[in-house]
Amino acid sequence: MRFFTTVLFTLIVALSYGQNTVLTGKVIDAVDQFSLPGATIRIAENNRYTVSGQNGSFEFLDLPEGTYSVSVVYLGYQYLDTKVQVRRGQTNNVNLSLVASSNTLSEVVVMGDMLKGQARALNQQKNNQNISNIISSDQVGRFPDANIGDALKRVPGITMQNDQGEARNIIIRGLAPNLNSVTLNGDRIPSAEGDNRNVQMDLIPADMISTIEVNKTLTPDMDADAIGGSVNLITRASPNGQRISATLAGGYGPIRDKANYTAGLVYGNRFANNKIGVVFSGSYNNNRFGSDNVEGVWNQDDQGNVFMQEMDIRKYDVQRIRRSTALAFDYKINEKHMLYANAMYNWRDDLENRYRVRYRDIEPVYDAGNNITGYTGEIRRETKGGIDNSKNRNARLERQTVQNYAIGGEHLLGSKLDLDWAANYATASEDRPNERYIDFEQTDVLMGQQLANSRKPLVTADEDPSNFSLRKITENDNFTEEKEFGAKVNIRFPFSVIDGQKGRVRTGARLRLKDKSRNNIFYEYTPLTDLGTLADMPNVFFGGQGYQAGEQYVPGYFIDRTYLGNLDLQNPSMYEEEADPTEFLTQNYTAKEQIIAGYVRWDQDFSERLSMILGARLEHTRINYTGNYVLDEDELAGVVNTKNNYTNILPSISFKYKATEATILRAAFTTALARPNYYALAPYVNAIPGDTEVQAGNPNLNATYAYNADLMVEHYFRSVGILSGGVFYKNLQDFIYTYRNNQYTTADFANDFPAQQNPVPAGQNFRFVQQRNGDNVDVYGFEVAFQRQLDFLPGRFLKGFGVYLNYTNTNSKARGITNSDGEERADVKLPGTAPHMFNGSLSWENNKFTSRVSLNYTSSYIDELGGDSFEDNYYDQQLFLDANAAYKITPKFRVFIEANNLTNQPLRYYQGISSRTQQMEYYQARFNLGVKFDL
Repeated sequence: MRFFTTVLFTLIVALSYGQNTVLTGKVIDAVDQFSLPGATIRIAENNRYTVSGQNGSFEFLDLPEGTYSVSVVYLGYQYLDTKVQVRRGQTNNVNLSLVASSNTLSEVVVMGDMLKGQARALNQQKNNQNISNIISSDQVGRFPDANIGDALKRVPGITMQNDQGEARNIIIRGLAPNLNSVTLNGDRIPSAEGDNRNVQMDLIPADMISTIEVNKTLTPDMDADAIGGSVNLITRASPNGQRISATLAGGYGPIRDKANYTAGLVYGNRFANNKIGVVFSGSYNNNRFGSDNVEGVWNQDDQGNVFMQEMDIRKYDVQRIRRSTALAFDYKINEKHMLYANAMYNWRDDLENRYRVRYRDIEPVYDAGNNITGYTGEIRRETKGGIDNSKNRNARLERQTVQNYAIGGEHLLGSKLDLDWAANYATASEDRPNERYIDFEQTDVLMGQQLANSRKPLVTADEDPSNFSLRKITENDNFTEEKEFGAKVNIRFPFSVIDGQKGRVRTGARLRLKDKSRNNIFYEYTPLTDLGTLADMPNVFFGGQGYQAGEQYVPGYFIDRTYLGNLDLQNPSMYEEEADPTEFLTQNYTAKEQIIAGYVRWDQDFSERLSMILGARLEHTRINYTGNYVLDEDELAGVVNTKNNYTNILPSISFKYKATEATILRAAFTTALARPNYYALAPYVNAIPGDTEVQAGNPNLNATYAYNADLMVEHYFRSVGILSGGVFYKNLQDFIYTYRNNQYTTADFANDFPAQQNPVPAGQNFRFVQQRNGDNVDVYGFEVAFQRQLDFLPGRFLKGFGVYLNYTNTNSKARGITNSDGEERADVKLPGTAPHMFNGSLSWENNKFTSRVSLNYTSSYIDELGGDSFEDNYYDQQLFLDANAAYKITPKFRVFIEANNLTNQPLRYYQGISSRTQQMEYYQARFNLGVKFDL
């Protein structure tokens, strides 16, 4: 470590000393003074060039004193060429103002707000060295997307998994959420969920983000754990002058006939002779909605008869409140030194009541010829809610928070070296306090099944609330928290092996310290007096009229949520309290991870057309996990601690070739990794006597390592558009899947857990479930995209139209997956690999009016592997149609209207084959009307 520090210090001193100087500046819009990222700035005299950063800034290092011709190229803006004089020993700073193109150029239409946002995004995408997609805040605002997840589903190669009608989990190029990463201003966002590393994309409002950057190939300076891709959310930077923006909107959700409300505010300015910049953002969304849901589990008997083993009819009432604030600060000490700090706090409350009737343990009744004549089973009617207080309000409260605080600096040291550093602290948590359930049951019930239309299966029974007796009253408190501290330092200096061509070396180090824990508790309450039947209790009835899955689905009778919320469960004269360890002990765990990384990245231009990035990243990971070993319903058998460490070397090389100023070819050969989910690594064992299933964590899981190859061709239209196409291939080693073994024996347990007490009785087989490493999987596909303003059409009206189209095809083949009998399965695809993804939108814009109709389609794909093909779960195809429009009353004030999910697309899963519904959940459309002003 001392040697490394000495070498680094010597290098900094040597490179800082020089007789040349530095030219810095910023590229801005001449009219609205917004920064223009992704601009190409070139010096003609020595053929030097650079690209403006996220806030429009740029720099030229090691520049001799003199006068230079500086030019700027930016899609959608007029070409700029100006003279700039630089002197040694003084500040050399210049602002370059660009003017939007007008229709005096035959190829370009008038630049409205929509096109300006697209121009900023496409310029960044064009000048990025890696394969990426960029979405600006203006583009997000032109789609009717409430959160970041809904905005991301417009990107080529991305599909989203939904929760309660909003996009939550991101799948990039067919790779599951845990194989991707999400960062905020380059810092990792922790996960609020207990099992996995997924970042909840519906937690962050779309209007809090300035730019979304989707990196589909990695460079050595990026964190390596992003096999599918890395999504970087960039918050607003300080403006170049005062900016005030506000949004007020109200909407309507017909599924529960409720209103929703949205408000947003942005204020930014510069002070102290432009040395200090500040921007504040705030967002509030209050949405009342719900969903109608049917779920089921299918089974097959020895005669090949397929029937429903279990079926739920569920009614959800939900209130989702999102609050978000962000503050960014920068202090420009001088033209060579700048400090910054930013903070973001996201807070989402989900208040939910669920009414669920479950037909379970369904067994066929056979005649003498083994023909099914009917079914028997039991029925449970459950109300889910929470305590009656100011937070829960008789509903289940799920409070998720994500916070991120960062400080950093950027420094030019002499004329040849720049250095940046940063430190951040981030937390994410999910708190579910005083969550309550009450359910009544009826056993030995005769049932029927209507399976002629297996897409809408129905279990029937003659039900009377007076036949339902109390089964259980429970209350639980669940809390999950993840914390991460990160620190990094990077240096960059010129280094070229070809005279007259640009070259530079970047190197740096990064530290990440992660802590994750889940701490749940679960109590069951037994009334000391008989409460009577469901008919005797305060109840509510929900009929089938208007139920979105079909009026044949009748939820029926349930305990009223206010009665549940007001039960005095802590009164020992009314209820007996008993903790139930089987519900929480094995779920609780702690995890500590330490990741130390270093990298070297060399950028080299071989000519004006061809450039390369060559480098490698080294990441060393240490883990320390603690889990619980449970063999008895009433107590903990032991606490298990495991430690491990491993090192990954990740080389990469990529090329960028400018066939013309408008056409770019990219090729990349990279490596990446994905660490196992937290709970999958926890050393727990859950083996309760009487259960037929043993579940266990696997601390010996290897991180998945991937080799990636990408090829992309992009052609940029001067009228703000792009035509692109590319192919990709990924080979994943040690990918992780859910292993199931229905013939698990005492010997198997002794082999897997030699140091633990064996819970499997001799001569008896158990079903065993655990996350394990498969052999390898190939993922491959192609994507094409077209985006353009139709300026070539005749007439001003037709020129106002624009199109946005992209299609991605993905396929995969996995090896090393076994079925429940221990046999290797053939022709298995990687879960999450959607074969077809399509986005399309048609827009129209003039100086006052903008409108867009958008379509998003994803074909069905396998979501989770079962013990065999009959048990495999699939996420069904989705087709969303959205529309929005806005009208400028004045240049600073507009009204807008939005409509989401006009197709009433349900969330649907199926089991084994597409006609066998496993879940269908409907949300109906949502509508929003509002006003926005921007000063």
